[in-house]
Amino acid sequence: MAKASKPAAPESFEAALTELETLISNMENGQLTLEASLGAYQRGSELLKFCQGKLADTQQQVRILENDTLKLFETDDAN
Repeated sequence: MAKASKPAAPESFEAALTELETLISNMENGQLTLEASLGAYQRGSELLKFCQGKLADTQQQVRILENDTLKLFETDDAN
């Protein structure tokens, strides 16, 4: 039996999130075989790790941009 090629890495966080939402929907509808469900779960795990990595990278970039100090968001409620 030939091995299936590994799916390509997502192009972006948004693409990964969209694919993950589709996988979840397909799994929830209960129409997948056991083997297909396992494959979807594995791909979902990969996508989740990708998204978590992108979020962590973005959080680190924000910390660098903010000089590692968080500032309170102030609104102009004085009016």
